[in-house]
Amino acid sequence: MKIVVAIGGNALVTPDGPGDIHEQFALSRLMAKPLADLVQRGWQVTITHGNGPQVGSIMRRVELASSEVYRIDLGLAVANTQAGMGYMLSQTLRNELHNRGVERTCTAIVTSVVVDRSDPAFVNPTKPIGPFLTKEAAERHSEQDGWEIIEDAGRGHRRVVPSPVPVRIVQLPIIKWLIEAGELLVAGGGGGIPIIENEKGEYHGVEAVIDKDLTAAIIASEVGADVLAIITGVPCVYANFGRDDQEALRRVDVGKLEAMIADAQFAAGSMLPKIQAAVQFLRARNEPTARAVITDWSDLPAALDGATGTTITL
Repeated sequence: MKIVVAIGGNALVTPDGPGDIHEQFALSRLMAKPLADLVQRGWQVTITHGNGPQVGSIMRRVELASSEVYRIDLGLAVANTQAGMGYMLSQTLRNELHNRGVERTCTAIVTSVVVDRSDPAFVNPTKPIGPFLTKEAAERHSEQDGWEIIEDAGRGHRRVVPSPVPVRIVQLPIIKWLIEAGELLVAGGGGGIPIIENEKGEYHGVEAVIDKDLTAAIIASEVGADVLAIITGVPCVYANFGRDDQEALRRVDVGKLEAMIADAQFAAGSMLPKIQAAVQFLRARNEPTARAVITDWSDLPAALDGATGTTITL
């Protein structure tokens, strides 16, 4: 059984914590436990991850150090987070398995993803990166650094950057080959390094961040995954989230979710891309036994058993 697990970048930092490498390693070790459970149950596990807080920190570091060292662009920052976070996730999963007497190698693949140069996202930035900000700090960065700022789902203010739709994963043939060979992978980190293809077939990076859930959906459908598991900060998907009539959705089909999307039930930049990714995966797979699961990281094995989380089917 093949599963692609999409871990949010916010899962590796705590809201009030330092968000530094020590904390990210500590949380990666915790994340490795349910992933190792899946491996021991016989699942073929492929991991993707977000990078919003991490890439935001890198770009802030670039700005602060710009008078001393050369700048890097957003695409290279995504590449850096892929390597760094892939290193953390693959090492901690390998160590967790080793401590259980299971000797497996987990490999991180730096992944590039082609986007459309005419994607409207380039003129309408919506993807949050970096930490949550107070209104005062957000206004200061907007004035001094030229940041685009949004209020993010009632949780604070955040910087936003373009988030074009992923079109094609360059390393997909290698990813498929390694999965068929039984390898544990971290791939498509941060949604992939966004690139465009010019008239001569050359690739060039662009200033953007791709939503990792949409890239995870492409990987999951292309490798024939049985499950796309999307890890988030809540135990399940809710109808009327945050209202008095809030309702937990435990099992739902794509038709109902598409109607809820049309009814603007899900927050852009938060739950909406996760729902869209689940629907995209299931529509592309077109397999009655395939399912998507949305749940908190600690509940993943139980969610696969249907005991918690939200299970989405055709």
